[in-house]
Amino acid sequence: MTLDGKIATVIGDSKMSSMQDLIRVHNLRASVDAIIVGISTVLADNPRLTARFVKVKQKKHPSRIIVDSTARIPLDSRILRSASRIETIVVVTKRADPDKILKIKKSGASVLIAGLRRVDLKETFVFLEKAGYKKILVEGGGSLNWSLLRIGVIDELIITISPRIVGGVRATTLVEGKGFERISEGIKLELVKVAKQENGEVVLSYKL
Repeated sequence: MTLDGKIATVIGDSKMSSMQDLIRVHNLRASVDAIIVGISTVLADNPRLTARFVKVKQKKHPSRIIVDSTARIPLDSRILRSASRIETIVVVTKRADPDKILKIKKSGASVLIAGLRRVDLKETFVFLEKAGYKKILVEGGGSLNWSLLRIGVIDELIITISPRIVGGVRATTLVEGKGFERISEGIKLELVKVAKQENGEVVLSYKL
């Protein structure tokens, strides 16, 4: 995030990581069982969610999990175009169009229905635990970050602070959602590591 807490600008530009930090993130991706993001991240960035800048050879890409209540994920997205090669799960609700669900499945992805109007994240994580996923990397955005922090399934937070300020009242922040009304209700974290990178970025690691 930027120094003022933004993970994307008012027009959705989120390309703030240096190559050094991208390598760190991709090595982190290579160490987990799955990556989970919200549909807004997919629509804004069209990511691959793969581990590319890694030194480990023959490393299997982590599974991709997309939280997508109404199955809005584009069929030509990079994620679905590679779903026959990399395990992909799209989590939808009962509101999702059955025809779109069928098309998603034809791409090679699996579809999990969890919830009536909004994806039931507790049910989703129970399913993932039973399916053998032990380490899951959450890559946001702000709404998904809030939802998972609120239900208490996050146990570690790693933040890279970019030495930039972008401002913007409508720019996306690290954690959004409804939020707590009082500071005393806020989630308390323990700082366990601070690392300064050559270009001025600072990586903060917290335990919850």
